[in-house]
Amino acid sequence: MANKYEEFRCKARLPTFAIPKRYDLYLKPDLHTCKFSGRVHISLDIVQETKIIVLNAADLSVDPKSVHFQSKDDDDDVEAVEVELFEDDEILVLEFAKTLPLGLGILSISSFQGTLNDQMKGFYRSKYEHNGEMKNMAVTQFEPADARRCFPCWDEPACKATFKITLEVPSDLVALSNMPVVDEKVNGDLKIVSYQESPIMSTYLVAAVVGLFDYVEDHTPDGIKVRVYCQVGKADQGKFALDVAVKTLGLYKEYFATPYSLPKLDMIAIPDFAAGAMENYGLVTYRETALLYDDKHSAAANKQRVATVVAHELAHQWFGNLVTMEWWTHLWLNEGFATWVSYLAADGLFPEWKIWTQFLDESTEGLRLDGLSESHPIEVDINHAREIDEIFDAISYRKGASVIRMLQSYLGADVFQRALAKYIKKHACSNAKTEDLWAVLEEESNQPVNKLMNSWTKQMGYPVVSVSLKDNKLEFEQRQFLSSGSPGEGQWVVPITLCRGSYEVQKSFLLEARSQTVDTAVLFGSSVSDNESPRSWIKINVDGAGFYRVKYDDHLSGKIRYAIESKSLSAMDRYGILDDSFALSMAGQLPLSSLLTLMGAYREEPEYTVLSNLITISSKVARVVADADSTLLDNLKIYFINLFQNSAERIGFDPKLGESHLDALLRGELFATLAVFGHEETLEEASKRFQAYLEDRNTHLLPPDIRRAVYVAVMKKVTSTNRSGFDSLLKVYRETDLSQEKTRILGALGSCSDPDIILEVLNFLLTPEVRSQDVVFGLAVSREGREVAWNWLKNNWEHISNTWGRGFLITRFVSAVVSPFSSYEKVKEVEEFFASRAKPSIARTLKQSIERVQINAKWVETCQNEKSLADCLQELAYRKY
Repeated sequence: MANKYEEFRCKARLPTFAIPKRYDLYLKPDLHTCKFSGRVHISLDIVQETKIIVLNAADLSVDPKSVHFQSKDDDDDVEAVEVELFEDDEILVLEFAKTLPLGLGILSISSFQGTLNDQMKGFYRSKYEHNGEMKNMAVTQFEPADARRCFPCWDEPACKATFKITLEVPSDLVALSNMPVVDEKVNGDLKIVSYQESPIMSTYLVAAVVGLFDYVEDHTPDGIKVRVYCQVGKADQGKFALDVAVKTLGLYKEYFATPYSLPKLDMIAIPDFAAGAMENYGLVTYRETALLYDDKHSAAANKQRVATVVAHELAHQWFGNLVTMEWWTHLWLNEGFATWVSYLAADGLFPEWKIWTQFLDESTEGLRLDGLSESHPIEVDINHAREIDEIFDAISYRKGASVIRMLQSYLGADVFQRALAKYIKKHACSNAKTEDLWAVLEEESNQPVNKLMNSWTKQMGYPVVSVSLKDNKLEFEQRQFLSSGSPGEGQWVVPITLCRGSYEVQKSFLLEARSQTVDTAVLFGSSVSDNESPRSWIKINVDGAGFYRVKYDDHLSGKIRYAIESKSLSAMDRYGILDDSFALSMAGQLPLSSLLTLMGAYREEPEYTVLSNLITISSKVARVVADADSTLLDNLKIYFINLFQNSAERIGFDPKLGESHLDALLRGELFATLAVFGHEETLEEASKRFQAYLEDRNTHLLPPDIRRAVYVAVMKKVTSTNRSGFDSLLKVYRETDLSQEKTRILGALGSCSDPDIILEVLNFLLTPEVRSQDVVFGLAVSREGREVAWNWLKNNWEHISNTWGRGFLITRFVSAVVSPFSSYEKVKEVEEFFASRAKPSIARTLKQSIERVQINAKWVETCQNEKSLADCLQELAYRKY
């Protein structure tokens, strides 16, 4: 029988001879047996003569006798003669005895059953505690392609339809869906809840949640009811997200010139949730850490995350829900835009956060992934549902957002906004491709948008633009940048921006060829000679608006160094120069000693975002130096501790009255890094405060912003013979019910240097005490724990694969454990282990992780051959400032 339907199998897309128009869906979850049953009646438009209907289904049991088709114009009810579910292909093939008439009809599947799984996908169960008793809630998570695990459907973004949903649930529980309740009938212990029919939407946006919840409520000025739901007793923690949501809906209504399209918006915190959040139309689901904010126990970083995640998900109500990508190739239209727009909203609500400077962290993550030869284009071909999870990555989100920022900078903010509003109106309640967006932007701006942007979305990678000054002329050359240092083949249309000596006059042009020479007299109105004063610095890629790196010749580099030290450059440009130098050093295009010397220019850096990147880079440099020559490590740590001393003295352990949000963010990162580098004063102060906290959990000595740093410092001193700090941290973990506190502790446990303790930490991650979603937070271990983590991964791979292998979290195990290594021997070992264990869901991540190991190994070799490195570190470590 399988061969009979072979033409429909192993296809990326469903056949198009039947088009869904409306779903009438009835679901009955049983929270005790963790099973569910349902029925669905789907209004179809049969557009080609066929005896066969093919739709998606997975992990469902369909009663063949319950499958019927009835034409709108014909009372004849046609029963299916064959019903076959192909689990590998996730399709349900229905064959009927006669050809189905063209036009409208109703496909009825009156009986199907499934399991409320523990995989955090499809229709699943999440556990929570109420009055000391563990209970189950039922939750849906359908993106990217898991609605098919809840009900048979056309589970593709382009197959938009309306949904009339009914739930049969215990009468004492709250039952939510995309739309408001229109009818509720209580019958003893059960109730039947019917919801208003939805507007047209894709299956991945359908949602239902059933459980016990509290909520807080507000309304927008135009009457949209907004609620934040959470576990009973936590309602106050939803107030901040509620306020952000109400204001953000108003902001987006104005920016997109289109109001929010549903009558209500619910946002709900789910205890077990794989992603950060999910933008289901009208019922947005979140991890608790991404929605709830506790005034006493949440850090400034938690507050910012709640604001940006809420803004991201609400952006999707326009970009994604109202206008939906046509296929997963265009995922970036959803995620890139939602990421970019979330910063627009956060900047409007919290201008003091300097969020656009922080946006450079998004660009950096995109650049780092896209510097791999195993990266992928923004627009990537998807040939099977199992491939989709892996593209929810820094390319779709962060590179996507970064090229949008680049394009907005090139076209101008006003033109860009007008074009987006026009795009939303034109494609509302429909689907769009990348080219549709470019067409509207091109029409509004009269600029060659399609030509410019195709080079950024249809090919992977990005250029490094080399700049040199010769005979009063600037010479520009672009080459694809690869972190391995290998030559690349790509070529881009690069929006070059530059300024000279100040930001008052900025110039721009498009670099389309491999190389181009520009006369400085023509560009700036006067020549720029080689012997001008340092004040005549030239900065390329102003404020990092372009998604590319810049490499200056020695002469221009010297002036840039002066501009940093004289504080003539913007924070964004100081950030960009540092990050480009780090990337160039990793790729072997800049000696590590030069990078280290440049880092010294940031000793008095005042800006949080720049310092945060300096902290990140220092940690990565420390690892590569330790692998290259561990005898250099002491001097390197002394240098880095001195580098951060000014900031540490300024910021202090204790929050100051009226201090900025950014200082609060910096405090935790700064002291965690000093603890890792073995700064004795930090370790001692952390130990003292932790002991006080154990005796009094409400103590002011351990405010939320410093807790992770203190926990890292505690674990740095833990050994197999002195494990009290570890045991005490586990006690705090077990006693708190705040998800943010639990993830803080999990993220610190791996900081220990003792291999035996590291193994105990990793084994703890696999116990029921750690929620499945949170295990990945504990995978970052110290350099001394790398080998332990790798052996642990191998020994537990079958369990890990079975538990997390059906979602994207499995990729985090691979990247976190494999990527930190730096030897070619480890590359072979990893390849051999996964040779018989690789699967489509981790294939791309595995290749990227192995490539990172190869890059690390090559960088280690380069450092070992850098004869001046030891002398440089000796001089830097003991330099008097």
